[in-house]
Amino acid sequence: MSKHAAAVVRGPPSPARTDSMTVASPPPPVLSVEGLCKSFGPLRAVDGVSFHVAPGEIVGLVGPNGAGKTTTLNMILGVLGPTAGRIEIEGVNLAADRTRALTKTNFAAVYAPLPGNLTVEENLRVFGMIYAVRDLTRRIDTLLTTYDLARYRKSKAGVLSSGEQTRLSLAKAMLNQPRLLLLDEPTASIDPSTARDIRTVITDMVGGGDCGVLWTSHNMYEVEAVCDRVMFISGGRIVLTGDPKTLPGEHGAASLDDLFVAVAHEAAHQGRAA
Repeated sequence: MSKHAAAVVRGPPSPARTDSMTVASPPPPVLSVEGLCKSFGPLRAVDGVSFHVAPGEIVGLVGPNGAGKTTTLNMILGVLGPTAGRIEIEGVNLAADRTRALTKTNFAAVYAPLPGNLTVEENLRVFGMIYAVRDLTRRIDTLLTTYDLARYRKSKAGVLSSGEQTRLSLAKAMLNQPRLLLLDEPTASIDPSTARDIRTVITDMVGGGDCGVLWTSHNMYEVEAVCDRVMFISGGRIVLTGDPKTLPGEHGAASLDDLFVAVAHEAAHQGRAA
């Protein structure tokens, strides 16, 4: 159980198990990736990547620029077709039934702003209709309050500050109450106070135990603060994985930031050698 899912457990300790009691099996992963590959001509951008994300878990995917993070996310979103491998979302094969697999999936990234000529409310309503959100007006009202956007309801998205646009993108991503949330640099280019608030909202949401998050970031402090597991990707391959708080010490690094730098330097060295 992740630290986020564990936070919602309440009540007295369970009685000791007897032979007549059965142990509940863990819930299936919200995301399962097996042997994922993507080639662009002779370039292998993603090379045999495998991992899973469980409900109530935040998993970090980190690595230097060009390592394969965004390509991996785009394949999970169905934007790119993999050269090889398999992606399942809540047990549904993405290649076989894309619509069903993505019904409870959503995405937010600083490089994918919402239409600036629509108001905050119009953006949420349009995307809510695309996702077929029930009781959409109430859902919009809830998200405007949660993400402190109520005062901007009638404002054009294009005139919002970068932090306000980030909050709007996250509100959009929560419209369909996703079981799988993909976040690509969700707090980049916003001030530390707003970033902290956004991290708190996301971790509280994941604490309910229903949603799993795949989170990419270059901010190692953020990764250590929010992620249950972290995966380092370099050259299209997962090269390290583990608890972000203990992984650096396991590899002789003083911090997660130092470990990131070491992985990036090794990738650069291999690139020059090639």
